[in-house]
Amino acid sequence: MHPHLHTKDNTGCEEIMSALDECHARGFMWKAMGMCSNIKRDVNKCLRAERLERTAENRQLAKEKRQKIQAVWNEIDANS
Repeated sequence: MHPHLHTKDNTGCEEIMSALDECHARGFMWKAMGMCSNIKRDVNKCLRAERLERTAENRQLAKEKRQKIQAVWNEIDANS
């Protein structure tokens, strides 16, 4: 399951998501015959790429935060 599609965080995939919405608006039979499958696959790829970027950024921020905390603890230990 992917996150809500039309949010401020998914601005990079907005064009592809709009194309998927247009494809779905054509009707049930259009979707049922698989006419939107390629666009859906593109949306999934785009959202996955954005998620991987966010994950890498969050991992880096967490690493920096851990280093700062460790430096504070090291200073406390040195002064005790």
